[in-house]
Amino acid sequence: QVQLVESGGGLVQPGGSLRLSCAASGFTFSSYTMGWFRQAPGKEREFVAGVNYNGESTYYKYAVEGRFTISRDNAKNTVSLQMNILKPVDKAVYYCPALENPGGVRCGRKYDYWGQGTQVTVSS
Repeated sequence: QVQLVESGGGLVQPGGSLRLSCAASGFTFSSYTMGWFRQAPGKEREFVAGVNYNGESTYYKYAVEGRFTISRDNAKNTVSLQMNILKPVDKAVYYCPALENPGGVRCGRKYDYWGQGTQVTVSS
């Protein structure tokens, strides 16, 4: 049974930091590209960051580049998103999906498995 469990969300002030984590099980984690997507109220889901199967290639939404860092630990079957200098526009539910076919890392429809998400709120 495939499981993706996101954690680490919460309330943070603008300029603050959060570290999201995602624990994966039930599939060959080290063979999958992993991503982070987010969905704000009333908006479409959007790509935030992605990392290839061995962690050597990373991809970012332009608006988060330089503030967010994605990483993975294949020994622990986890993927993380370090978020710094958070802004109110970063408020959303964050998801960490898994993608078997490495093409289309920025396209949510191509991902095979999704977790339930974790809420991030940036507010003073």
